[in-house]
Amino acid sequence: MIGVFDSGLGGLSVLAAIAQSLPDADLIYLADTAHLPYGDKDDALIRSRVLKIGHQLVDQGCTLIVVACNTATAAAISALRASLPQIPVIGIEPGVKPAVAASKSGRIAVLTTSSTARSERLARLIRQHSGAVKIDVLPCPSWATKVETLQLDDPGLTESARQLLTPVLDAGADQIVLGCTHYAFLAPLLEPIVAGRAVLVDVADAVSRQCLRLAGTAARGHGRLTLLASAHPERLQAALPALGLNRLAARLTGPARLSTDCTRPCQTEKQ
Repeated sequence: MIGVFDSGLGGLSVLAAIAQSLPDADLIYLADTAHLPYGDKDDALIRSRVLKIGHQLVDQGCTLIVVACNTATAAAISALRASLPQIPVIGIEPGVKPAVAASKSGRIAVLTTSSTARSERLARLIRQHSGAVKIDVLPCPSWATKVETLQLDDPGLTESARQLLTPVLDAGADQIVLGCTHYAFLAPLLEPIVAGRAVLVDVADAVSRQCLRLAGTAARGHGRLTLLASAHPERLQAALPALGLNRLAARLTGPARLSTDCTRPCQTEKQ
């Protein structure tokens, strides 16, 4: 079984790519909706949540875990891997490397949450791969919340995105990296803004390929999907058709359920 988690709906974009690549795998998706969004939380709280969720998914039988959140990956994936050394843990990072490789103008932009924008992990990623390419990091406060509340056609959001992107597009950016899994659901809104000038870069398919490589026996199952949420699970299930994810809905074994955290402390938290 493969466990996938995020603070809310964003990781569903990654889950959909995994489900397509591994159609027989049994999947659990856990949305930490009681603590969303992670993007405006401090790293200590995010690490605590990630450790608890990771252990909970292992307790439920997951043998591969996907941290389907850029913010959680930046803040806590090292701690989770240290806490679960026997379990492959796949994180997600903004697609800086492929964007740099594809850029013809020598300039790209990365759209992120506030937390990811200030993370050392993103700074290191940029140092490793930027080369001579100019990279603008653009925090996008409230964008993840708009997705969570399914305000995908909000005119105010469209105008905010246009104001944010126009300066970097005018400066020549030809690759726009979606540095938060929530932003994949804003692609229909962003595409008209960047059309003819830049390409949107998402990494969900790259994560699914990594899952395919590491899944082992977890790739063999009955193609079932279980949805869990730490608050309002009914909203998680209701979001599937609203986000165009009816194929995921067809894999459900039952209604989304309320998740309870692991009560035992994680070893990393004790240290």
